[in-house]
Parts: sequence; structure tokens; C-alpha cells
Amino acid sequence: MDIYDIRTALHSGKSIYDLPLRVTYYARVSTDKDEQIHSLTAQVRYYTEYIQRNPQWVFVEGYVDEGISGTTVGKRENFLKMVQDAEAGHFDFILTKEISRFSRNTLDSIKYTQDLLRFGVGVLFESDNINTLMPDAELRLTIMSSIAQDEVRKISERVKFGFKRAIENGVVLGNNKIWGYEKRDGRLVIQEEEAEMVRTIFNLYANERVGIRGIAQHLASMGYKNTRGNDFSFSTIRGILSNPKYKGYYCGRKSSKLDYRTKDIKVFDPEDWVLYKDESGQVVPAIVSEELWDKANRILEKRSVKQSEDGKTSYQNRYPYSGKIICGVHKQPYYRSLYRYKSGNKEVWQCQEYSRKGRAGCSSPVLYTSELDAIMRQVLEELSLNKAEIIQDLLRLYTSIGNGSNVEEEIGRCKGNIEAILKRKDKLLDLSIDGKIADDEFARRNDRFNDEIQRLRQRLDTLEQERSKNREMLQSIDTLRQAITRDLDFTDGFSIGVIDSLLDRIEVHPQDGEKKSEIHVSVYLNVISEEEQFTIRRGRGKTSVCTRQHT
Repeated sequence: MDIYDIRTALHSGKSIYDLPLRVTYYARVSTDKDEQIHSLTAQVRYYTEYIQRNPQWVFVEGYVDEGISGTTVGKRENFLKMVQDAEAGHFDFILTKEISRFSRNTLDSIKYTQDLLRFGVGVLFESDNINTLMPDAELRLTIMSSIAQDEVRKISERVKFGFKRAIENGVVLGNNKIWGYEKRDGRLVIQEEEAEMVRTIFNLYANERVGIRGIAQHLASMGYKNTRGNDFSFSTIRGILSNPKYKGYYCGRKSSKLDYRTKDIKVFDPEDWVLYKDESGQVVPAIVSEELWDKANRILEKRSVKQSEDGKTSYQNRYPYSGKIICGVHKQPYYRSLYRYKSGNKEVWQCQEYSRKGRAGCSSPVLYTSELDAIMRQVLEELSLNKAEIIQDLLRLYTSIGNGSNVEEEIGRCKGNIEAILKRKDKLLDLSIDGKIADDEFARRNDRFNDEIQRLRQRLDTLEQERSKNREMLQSIDTLRQAITRDLDFTDGFSIGVIDSLLDRIEVHPQDGEKKSEIHVSVYLNVISEEEQFTIRRGRGKTSVCTRQHT
């Protein structure tokens, strides 16, 4: 029957149950909890039997959505499929429990019932006793939908209030799955097996200077997998490194829902988080030390800023020599590539212009990773042989940086002087208010105070930058000292951490047209200022020979 015939029959005194209609149903629950699933099963059974019992009706398979909010219909696949099937003429009438099953958004409810009517399909909201085929249905629908929508708003406000009180009381909110922890009664409890993985991540990143993708490879080699059984992603490891909970800090109010209808989220900057140390260690126990966490995050921030300034992509942290090899002609980093031979693939590094245009694009030669490894092996061997001399250099550097305590003292003095001037400004203002000094005298003295404060703050910025550099230098020295005391095997190549901590860059010089078999490179190490010169000699069908050029 079309909608005209149905309405004519209803006006003549017949009920909807007397008409020969093709009838389906729509059922939904808003969560995936067991009791809700049982409710959904009951709805499906009820409507199936209800429709099939009426001899005038033809049963059409129903539409079901599980665990999806009713605030909007955007993600309710089966609901949208039902609307599409209605337009295609698959049924005449829909049974559903109540308006909130369709949507708790007034506009959505009215829009979709109007669409369905345009397709010749009516809806019976059984609990609300609204049949959209009846003349007064839209008015009643508007009233009932508005009530349902306001209930959503109230629920949203109650939830937000509960979140606020929970944060004030130090109750841990958010995702129940935090690597290294279990959440119990609003507290975090260390899960030791996962916590050991977290400690490994921080140690590799902060002490071994392994990049995030290198850490992901290391975790994969140790058999660690994420909840889906896959290797850990870059974003997951970065999230672990930047999460203050791992150093024993309560961290809340990272985001807030802006509107209960649109689900828009406001993500707050770190300075706006609720963040404080859990002195008791009972709510958010630390997995790593505060010192290790701070060290890792200084490195993380430094690398993020550097990549942003240089326009680098995350690709450059994937391989040990990424960003470390510099073309002597174009002064740009070399790019990694693979040369395919019958004997197997070989990893090579080349200038981008060379990869595009060959020798016509750049006269700097291609380097094999095996050649770079040979050079670095010689560098490490010499470091090992001259360990005593290098340790003396380190001690001298430690001594000079130890004088950084003078920097700390001067920072303290600057802050004290600023505080004293601010107090004098307050007194000056009191004198002006009391009429004890003229306005022009107040302005003159106040300007002088402001100039002095600006000078002190500029000096304070300089001192704090110097303090930061001192800390980074100490980290670099400490990493180098650890590296040169390890066994110098490296038969399988070098890790990202070793190269990153030791090597500043390798500059590749253009080849001499008469000596195409020779390649000259300059090696620059971190901390040690002298450059090293190497020559790579390639023989036809033979392994390359790398030798140091002594000056």
C-alpha cells in the first residue's frame, strides 16, 4: 500500500494492524555491556514475533546497531542502511521502541521521519505511542524529541561535573589501558611485565639515544606486541615517553567535550593540564625516575623542534645514518636507497640530485652502508685504544661544565633582583596614590625600573639557555663515555643510538675525475672537535677498502 491508501484506511476507522503492510523493525543499544546486549536480543525477539503474529503483515528482516550512541546517526551503519532500503521500497512500516532509539537529537528525529514519509514509509514509536502516519505525529514528535535531547544535555553536564570532582580528588580518569599499569578503583597499579617494557623504552631513548623507530624495532625483536598483536607504532611509543604518569605524576584535564551534540573535543596545551606529583605513590606510582623521564623529554622536545625547523620528516630517524651524511656539493643530507644485485640487495646513500639526474646532477659519489660501517668501526677502535686520553678530555669538560654552578648562582641573583625591583615598583605606586610624589616623577622612576627589569629578564633568558646547553653537553658526554666502554663488535652494523651519540656528520667530497675509484670523506664526531679524513678505495669485483688519512 502507498501512503495515501494507508492514511485513507486509517481515517476510515481501521487500525494500522488491519492493513496489509510489509513491516520491519529497528533496535539499538548504546553500549556493548552484557546487560545491554541481552536487552538488544530481547528487542529483536520481541519485534520478530510481534510482526509475524499479525496475519495482515509481511515480516521484513530488521535492522540492528550495537554499542553506538543515539546522540547522532552519523556512525549508525544499519540505521542508515534502513533509510536507504526505505527509499528503495523494501518495506512500508517500521516498528521501534521509542524516539531515543532513532535519535536523541530533535533535528535528526524529525529529519529522518520526514525522509521516511517522503519514501512512503511510516514509523511507530511504540513506547511513545507516536505513529508518524497520523496528522499530529510531527508536533508530538518534536515535543518528545526535545525532552529526550534535553535529557542528553543533563547527562552530559552530570558526567562533566563528575569528571571535575574526580580530578579534584585525584581519581585517575581516562583510558583503562595504560601500558605498565592496571586501573583499580580510580588508582593505577604497576603491572610488572609491561612496566619492564616501559623502562626499556625510556632507557633506550634517554641513555642509549635510540630513536623511536629504532625502539619499535628493538621491542619487536624482544617479542613485544600491542593489544592487536602488531608491532608498537611510532605514536604509541612517543605517547609513552611523553606521559607524566610514568614518573609518578597525576595528569588530568587533557581534553574536554565542547558540545554534547557534535562530540567536538577541545585538546588543552600541557601548561593547562591538571598536573602534580603523587607524593604518596598510592594513586600514580612511578615506573621510571623523575630524572630519567625529564631527560627523555628534553631529548624528545629538542628533536621535535629540530625536525620542525629543518622541515624533516619522521623518515630520518628510521636508519642509523639518516640525516648524518652531507653532500659536499649541495650541502644537503644524503637519501637512502637500495641497489639490487643478483647476489642480493645493498643499502646505499646518495645525494638527491644524483638520484634524479645521475652524474650530471651531482659529482658527489654514492656510498654503501658497508663502507660507512667500516669507517665507524675504525673510529670506535681508535676511541678504544685512546680511552685514557679521551677520559681525560671528558674530565676536563666535566670540570668546565661543573662551573655551571656559577650559572645557577647568577640565575638566582637575577631572579632576586627582579623580585626586589617589583617590590620597589609597588612602593612607588603607593607613594603616587598617596600624592607624595608628582606624576612626572612617578613616570620617570617607573620607566627606569621597567628598563632594569627588561635587562635582567634578557640576561635571565641567556643564562637559562646556557644552563640547558650545559645539561645537553653532560648528557652527550655521558652517552659517549658509555659507548666507548662497550665491546666493539658491531658485526651486524651499528644501531641508531650509537651513531646518533657519536657521529655529528660525514661530509662527502666530489670525486676527482682522474681517480674515480677513490672517495674522500670528512668525519665529524660529537664532543671531539677534530675532524677525521678517510679515503674509500673501490676495486673492481673487490670489497671497498677504507683508510684513515693521518695529518
